[in-house]
Amino acid sequence: MIAQKLDHAGSLSTLLVQARLAWKSPAENRTHLEQQLAQCAKPFDLAVFPETFTTGFLGDPNVPSEDMDGPTLDWMKTLAAKRNCALAGSAVIVVDGQRFNRFLLVTARGEVHHYDKRHLFGYGGENQRYAAGRQRRVFKLGDWRICPQICYDLRFPVWCRNRDDYDLLVFVANWPVGRIQHWTALLQARAIENQAWVIGVNRVGEDGNGVAYPGCSQVYDPAGKLVADLQSNEEARVVELALARVAGIRSEFPFQADADRFEPGSL
Repeated sequence: MIAQKLDHAGSLSTLLVQARLAWKSPAENRTHLEQQLAQCAKPFDLAVFPETFTTGFLGDPNVPSEDMDGPTLDWMKTLAAKRNCALAGSAVIVVDGQRFNRFLLVTARGEVHHYDKRHLFGYGGENQRYAAGRQRRVFKLGDWRICPQICYDLRFPVWCRNRDDYDLLVFVANWPVGRIQHWTALLQARAIENQAWVIGVNRVGEDGNGVAYPGCSQVYDPAGKLVADLQSNEEARVVELALARVAGIRSEFPFQADADRFEPGSL
């Protein structure tokens, strides 16, 4: 687990970076995302980028492969230290010849933890080019327990299920226009059923395959109340999350005590 000291225990200032992504252009995307952080006047503890923020979704062919010692991780470490914050988002990472859609979380101290996307989007051919992750992860950032998820994982509630081990679900995505109603409905559902904060950060613009992305990055509180909606414009916005809200909602309506006890793979 990651442990990062935050300046104000019990709250998490999170920057949602709803960005346009250049197709197959890691250096351009890193520069653009850094500029978006620089334009934010408010301080923040955590900045969240979209899924595959260096290349766009399935935009890695003919792009030099990166490993965990590559330029994207180096950039994240440098930027996190410079901004004194944690950074999160997914990128294509190759390890021992296997290609992963990997959620990366880097702290201001340079600690790096990761989660590999479990549910690969077979409808788009992701499962033919990437290896699926095998472990569900929870990271610790200050007092917060954070469960990272990537795009298609949102459709699988058992995998996302709160086992009394997290306070915040973070989804990074390239979720297209045609299914955006599913995105918003499922984000809210994950918040309600898990009594946790839920952040969903999606991209905007069109990729090299002609797929359009509408943004709609959102934050829901542990009761399923919509707290922030970035709608369709490119934007970076700070949202304040209160840890006390998690305990309050779970105490007020403790339905998790009646939940079925099972683990993924046991059904």
